[in-house]
Amino acid sequence: MSTFSNRLRGLRKEKQLTGEELGKVFNVTKTAISYWENGKTFPDELNIKQLAEYFNTSTDYILGVSDTRNHYTASGETNKEEPITIAAHHEGDEYTDEELSEIENFKEFVKARRKK
Repeated sequence: MSTFSNRLRGLRKEKQLTGEELGKVFNVTKTAISYWENGKTFPDELNIKQLAEYFNTSTDYILGVSDTRNHYTASGETNKEEPITIAAHHEGDEYTDEELSEIENFKEFVKARRKK
């Protein structure tokens, strides 16, 4: 089993979440979470970033590149930005999965543009 699989399972259990509960957070099935935790499949880049943000870790930690959960600056402050919540209001039906994916992609685009 890969380090990623072990780390994901450990982080999920630390938060006392079931695979189904974690799947709902990321709009994936409990089977997808199980496959990730058992090394049968691997999440895409966006899911890895979102998992790291959700569990307040670096992507390096969750991928097994580093054993340091968070990266800190010389002042001791974390250099990871605090996650923000963006609310989108509209009249009518709920967003489709495709629309939610587009919103998440736009958030990543805005972050990348800001870092330039």
